[in-house]
This record gives sequence, structure tokens and C-alpha cells, in this order.
Amino acid sequence: MDGGLWLHRHTLNGEPMAHLVSTDRERLLAYGRSVGLPDHRLQYKPLKDPRTGARREAWHWDLLRRFLPKR
Repeated sequence: MDGGLWLHRHTLNGEPMAHLVSTDRERLLAYGRSVGLPDHRLQYKPLKDPRTGARREAWHWDLLRRFLPKR
């Protein structure tokens, strides 16, 4: 929640996927561009900071198939 990048793995309809998330939109965009993620697929979703309970601006990409990093 301090501007780093994090990966949240889960499944959707049995298919592995992940969210690549950050509260720092520019850092997230820079990383995404370096690995070929399309800017127009970036999604905005405020998240609750578990330390304070306050909502924070956050963005994420849905990563599927070829964009999903290996474990």
C-alpha cells in the first residue's frame, strides 16, 4: 500500500490468474510497459488499507495465460 507492486494470485472459473496491483499508477504503468501489458487494460479500484481501514487509490491488471508469471 506504499507504492510498491504486488501480485495477488487466484482462480476464475477454474483458470489461474492474478492481479498485478499498486497504489502508484505511474510505477505500475512503467512496469507494465516493460513486459508488454497494454495501458488500456489497466483498471482502477480503490482498496482498503489494512493498517488504517482508509480507502486508497489503487490500480491493477488482470493477468491471464501468457501474462501470468510462473510460480
